[in-house]
Amino acid sequence: MATGARTAQRLKETPQEYTKRILGFVEGKNPITVQAATAGKLAKLIRGLRPAQLRKAPAPGKWSISQILAHLAEAEIVVGWRIRCMISASGGPIQAFDQDAWAANHRYERTDAKRSLEVFRVLREFNLSLIKSLNPEELERYGIHSERGKESVAHYTRMMAGHDLNHLAQVERIARDLRKR
Repeated sequence: MATGARTAQRLKETPQEYTKRILGFVEGKNPITVQAATAGKLAKLIRGLRPAQLRKAPAPGKWSISQILAHLAEAEIVVGWRIRCMISASGGPIQAFDQDAWAANHRYERTDAKRSLEVFRVLREFNLSLIKSLNPEELERYGIHSERGKESVAHYTRMMAGHDLNHLAQVERIARDLRKR
C-alpha cells in the first residue's frame, strides 16, 4: 500500500495540520497566479535532465521527479472532478484518496516525466479557465471532504496552489542535487 517513510510522515500529520501547512505555502500569494505558473516552473526545473535522472528517487521511500509529476497530473484530474462536483451539487461528499496507493497501482515509477508534465499543464489550464469563470457565489459552493470537512471551491483553489508550491520545492531540491552529481 503506502511506502514506509511517507506513511510515517503522514501519520504524524493530522488532516488539519496538513491543511495549515499547505495553506502556509500560499499565504499572501494569489492562488490563481501560483497555479498558472506551476507547469512553466516545473518545465524549467527539469530542463536538461535525462529520463534516468528524472526517475531517480532522492532517498528510499521518497518520490522521484517523475513520480511527483505523475502525482500532479493525476491530482489535477481529481481537482477537476471535485470542483465540478462542488459547483454542480454544493454540499456533496468529497472522497479522499491514498496517494501512495495511486502511485503504486498507477506505476508512477515508470511514467514519462515530460508526458506527465504535459498532461498536468493541459488539465491545469482547463481547470483554471473554469475557476476564473466562476462568480463569487459559485466560488463559495463546497463539498464535504471525508478527512478535512467542508471545503469551498475558493478554499480548494488555495489548497491546490499550496500543494503546487510544496511539490515545486521538492522538484527544485531534487533537480539541484541531480545537477551536482
